[in-house]
Amino acid sequence: MAGMSEMAHRFLRGADPAGSPLLLLHGTGGTEHDLLALARDLGPAMSSLAVRGTVEIEGGFAFFCRHSNRTIDEADITERLEALAGFLNSCRDHHGFAAPVAVGFSNGAIMAAALLLMRPGLLRGAILFRPLSPLSRELPTTMQATPVLIIDGANDSRRSRGDGLRLAQTLIRAGADVTHHVLDTGHAITSEDVAIARAWLTRTVPEAISERAS
Repeated sequence: MAGMSEMAHRFLRGADPAGSPLLLLHGTGGTEHDLLALARDLGPAMSSLAVRGTVEIEGGFAFFCRHSNRTIDEADITERLEALAGFLNSCRDHHGFAAPVAVGFSNGAIMAAALLLMRPGLLRGAILFRPLSPLSRELPTTMQATPVLIIDGANDSRRSRGDGLRLAQTLIRAGADVTHHVLDTGHAITSEDVAIARAWLTRTVPEAISERAS
């Protein structure tokens, strides 16, 4: 199991330290700082656990490797997923918080989807901005109505048309409660993304919007 010191991260305590935090998983070339402002917009009362990917790339970091043809290295993502899951369990033991809600963007959204499919029950839910399926095969997973929000960009040059829909269908077959939106935008997160995600999170985690503890 990965110890807390084995992955660079930031933990910001919210109004209820025992509640569900937001698990922030950045995009390719990013760092653990990238989604902190987004977390304040989405769930101002929730704790935030922002994790840095372990692959150095493009002047920053990623959560898994790709092959030279840009397909996902499935052996690599599986191995790194286990390390991330172990790290998350160590953090839960140390801080005493409940199962987190993942907020993933791009590369981080793919890793969050992998956690949902390969470690069911680890997450309370997930918000996935611009994801795609992490695996080429479908796993016999049972997710017991885990709530998931997927938001795609119709003009996303870094995704193929239907990537998000295929992931949504896979998650639905596994038992997840999936909400799927396709926005008239590209790869970057927009104000419309934030509004949709905040409304979804407020319904899913009602305690998310009370005042953040000092």
